[in-house]
Amino acid sequence: MPVFYTPIPQNLRVGLANVSGSVFINNRTRDSGHFRDPYQDHEVCAEVSSHLPLQMLLYFNIFFFPFWWISEVLMLHLKFCYLPVYYQCLLVTGMVLISIFEVLRVYLGYVGNLKEKVPELAGFWLISLLFQLPILLFFITDEDTIILPLERGVHSLYLSFLLGELLASFLALRVMTRKLAQQFHMRQFGPVQGLHTAEALPMFGLPYGGRSVLPVRDIQPH
Repeated sequence: MPVFYTPIPQNLRVGLANVSGSVFINNRTRDSGHFRDPYQDHEVCAEVSSHLPLQMLLYFNIFFFPFWWISEVLMLHLKFCYLPVYYQCLLVTGMVLISIFEVLRVYLGYVGNLKEKVPELAGFWLISLLFQLPILLFFITDEDTIILPLERGVHSLYLSFLLGELLASFLALRVMTRKLAQQFHMRQFGPVQGLHTAEALPMFGLPYGGRSVLPVRDIQPH
């Protein structure tokens, strides 16, 4: 498999992984009635965690974004002279930011989903939620920016992509963090042998390495 370069520094990747583990893992114990023994269902750790709906949304998003960008530039050119100076600055700044973040966001989404990398996928989710979504909501809700019909249509479609990707990436992060947590427990404690079989239990009369695990007191004959 090809090796993907990630623009996220190592210390930031560790922080994103820790945040993802605390946010997206449901901490359950045996007392809650939903505990599953990782050694009984170890096949969960071998399953593929890549999220197909998220990958489909990212794929179509790549083809849609150039159309959205061209439409927005044309509409901004048509109404630019009718806008106040501060709205001109806000719209241009928003276009630049959303273009830069979109390239980084989609790349992190691809790497995080296909390579099952939690920090990259968490970065994709945070960029979508904290940057793309507020800027897009500003574009589509502030009537003082003179929203044209074509803008309203492409913004609405882009917003539907963004919301779908947020939901799909959230579900994918839950699956990936759960898988990584089970892999950690299995590597930390190793396979438990003899807990579910009678072969290692001396109470069934089977030998345990040729010696009994119970202390035996020598009885001297009188």
